[in-house]
Parts: sequence; structure tokens; C-alpha cells
Amino acid sequence: MLSSSRFFYSLDRISASPTLRDLETTLDEVRHIYAISHMVLHVTRSSGATASNPLLMLTYPPEWVKQYLERDYFSIDPVVRLGRRGFLPVEWSASKWDSGQAYGFFKEAMAFGVGRQGVTLPVRGPHGERSLFTVTSNHPDAYWRQFRMDSMRDLQFLAHHLHDRAMVLSGMRKITDFPQLSRRELQCLEMTANGLLAKQICARLSISVSAVQLYLASARRKLTVATTSEAVAKATALELI
Repeated sequence: MLSSSRFFYSLDRISASPTLRDLETTLDEVRHIYAISHMVLHVTRSSGATASNPLLMLTYPPEWVKQYLERDYFSIDPVVRLGRRGFLPVEWSASKWDSGQAYGFFKEAMAFGVGRQGVTLPVRGPHGERSLFTVTSNHPDAYWRQFRMDSMRDLQFLAHHLHDRAMVLSGMRKITDFPQLSRRELQCLEMTANGLLAKQICARLSISVSAVQLYLASARRKLTVATTSEAVAKATALELI
């Protein structure tokens, strides 16, 4: 269960951002709240846009952004490549040594102050939407490991909330595109968000454990996510629960 005041403050700030420019300012504020180096929201695909990589919101140094775009690093960035086709978080340390080109790319990025460590969370929305939410750090390795343990659930929620807010503000998604979940699906998600296990949920709702699992699986399918944690994050971001 989430109880961090910084998380709820960040969630409120994202919800209150009226324009994309304000949302990017909020992104910068949130990265300072979490005391990390940078945050990025990279929309890689949207049914409401014909161009690839239709939206990029970030806090990286302008010099690195300029070089990244001019040299079309989208095509060689190993995190983008892995994140586009995957569902699970991509830890940079697990992806950056797969080729000499990738090693050179990360070495160059670090020279610009992008961050020594990083994690990228794939986000999947309705109608084929795809985004990558990245957090980077220059803290010592031990600090980064603890930060990931303490904050990963926050980051999953924030990733989905940022994605959904950006899609609406950019006009790439209509507000009416939100998925319709049943009462039981919403109940199971809300109880999961409050820390209850399947056997506890079934006792409260007077249904079987398998029924709870089916409702959660259906919610994941409707929300186009891979895990129940992501389903809770997305349902919260969409204010369904």
C-alpha cells in the first residue's frame, strides 16, 4: 500500500497540470522530490499520431537532447529497443553491455551527466499506446539499490499516471477512451491496492480465490497491462479506483 506523502503530492501535481509544458515542469519537480538525477517520459507509439516517437518529455541536459535527436539515437539506444518490446522494467546495468555500440552510447550519455544508473518502465495504454518512463541516478550503487526497493511501486504508479495525462493533454487520446471495468474488477483492484491478498479479497466478497484471479486477469486485459501491480497503477491513474 502506498503511503508516501511525496508520492501523493506528485500524483496531485501531475493531475493538476493543465498543459504539456506544465506537465514537463512537474516532471522536473518530481525528480527533485525523489532526489534522483533525471526523469523521462518517451511516448514511442500512439494511435492518435502518425509519426514515430510522437512525444518526448525529459529533464536531461539540452546538449544531450540535441545530440540524441540529431544523431537519431532512438535507433541504437538499447533501453528503447528492449523497452519497446518488453513488459518488465529494464535495468540499465542489464542492457548496456550487449554490444560495443551500446557501450559507447552509454559512455557518451554518462559524459553528459545523464546518470550512472537507471531503470526504464514500459507503459502500455489502450489502442496500442506505448511509452517508456525512465529514472536515472548518480548516487552510489548501494543507494540506488535501496531506492529501487523503496520506490519501485511509486514509479510504476507515476509512470502510468504521467502517460495517461500526457496522452490526454497532447490530444492523442480522447477522454472517452478510458476502459470500462466491472464492479467486481474494480473491487478486486481496489482491495489489492490496499494490500489485501487474493484469499483475503475472496473472503470479503464471498467469492472463490479463482474468481478473484479471473477478475484481476480480466482487469489486466482491459487495462492492457502485464501485471496486477500495473493494473492497480493504471486504474489509480485513471481515477477508476
